[in-house]
Amino acid sequence: MAAERRRSPRQKRPGAAVTVLLCAVTTAGLYGCAGSGAPEPAPTSTSDGRSPFTGLPARAAPVLAVKIDNVPPARPHTGLGAADLVYVEQVEGGQTRLLAVYSGDLPERIGPVRSARESDIELLRQFGRPALAYSGSQTALKPLLKAAPLDALPPEDAPGAYLRDRSRAAPHNLYVRPGRALAAAPDAENAKDIGFRFGPAPTGGEAVNERTVRFPASRYTFTWAPAEKGWLVAMDGRPARTTDEGPVTASTVVVQYVTIRSSRFHDVLGSVSPYTETVGSGSAVVLRDGRAHEARWSRPTAADGTAFTTPSGEPLNFAPGHIWVVLAPRG
Repeated sequence: MAAERRRSPRQKRPGAAVTVLLCAVTTAGLYGCAGSGAPEPAPTSTSDGRSPFTGLPARAAPVLAVKIDNVPPARPHTGLGAADLVYVEQVEGGQTRLLAVYSGDLPERIGPVRSARESDIELLRQFGRPALAYSGSQTALKPLLKAAPLDALPPEDAPGAYLRDRSRAAPHNLYVRPGRALAAAPDAENAKDIGFRFGPAPTGGEAVNERTVRFPASRYTFTWAPAEKGWLVAMDGRPARTTDEGPVTASTVVVQYVTIRSSRFHDVLGSVSPYTETVGSGSAVVLRDGRAHEARWSRPTAADGTAFTTPSGEPLNFAPGHIWVVLAPRG
C-alpha cells in the first residue's frame, strides 16, 4: 500500500504560516496581482514547479478526478484532504456529491466512490483529458462517458484499482487506489491552466467568520480559522473530517452561482438527475483570508477554463492551497 502513495514535493496544508508567507511572495510574481495591471499568463503545466490548481510547488502529473459519495453514511471520507480541488455538485433529492481533483499528490485510497452524472462531462472538459474514477451511471449515460474526452475508469474497466471496505455498509464502502487507477489511464493529461490565479488578496471585501451555502437537502458551512490560515469545512452541521488526515480545510472557497436544471436522465427510483451548467457566466463569492469578495465568473465554452474577476474586471487571486468550489443554485 505504501508503495502506491505518490507525494509531490509541494508544501503542507495552508495551515502552516511559513507556507502562506512563501506563496504570497513567490506566487504573486508568477501570476500577477489584482490591481497591478494585466497579470502574467498562468502556466499551462507544472513545468515551472507550481500547480495551476493550487499555486503550490508541484511536479507535472496527470489529473485524476474522483466522484465521491457524500450522504451522511458515507462520512468520514478518505483521501479528501489531499485533493487539490473539490467541487460540490447537486444530485437527486437535493443531496450533493463531491468531485475531487488530484494531480501528483495521491493518497493511498479515496472514497467512498459513487456514480457519475452528465454534468461531470462538461465540468471536466476544462481539464483537457483527465481520468475519472466513478462507480456506475445511468445506462443511457454510459455511451456519453465513453465518448467524452476523458479516461473513464469504472470498476469494471479497472478492477485492480478498487477495493471494498467490509467494515462499512454498501454502497458506501467502495474505494479507489489512485496510483492503480492512473496506471489504467495512460492517456490522462497533466495538470493545465483552468483559469485560477493566485497571489495577494484584492482590496476590500467583507470580514466574515462563517458562510453557509444551502442546497435543498444539504448544507455546507465554512468557518475561518486564523490559526490554520484556512476555512474549516462542515457538512450538514458537523465538522468534516477524513479518516487519514483529520479536519478538512480549504485556503480558498468559491461559491459559484450556477443554473441547475433537470437533465434527461433519472436514477433507479425515477428521480430526475439535475444538470449543473458550468459554461456561461454569473456571480460568485470568493472566501479567502477571513474575508468575502464579490466576484464574477466566466467560462465561454466547455474547453475553456473558468475565470474569476472582481466587480471591476480585475483577476481575483485565490490564496495558494487547497480550493473548494461550491456549485450553488442561483437565487
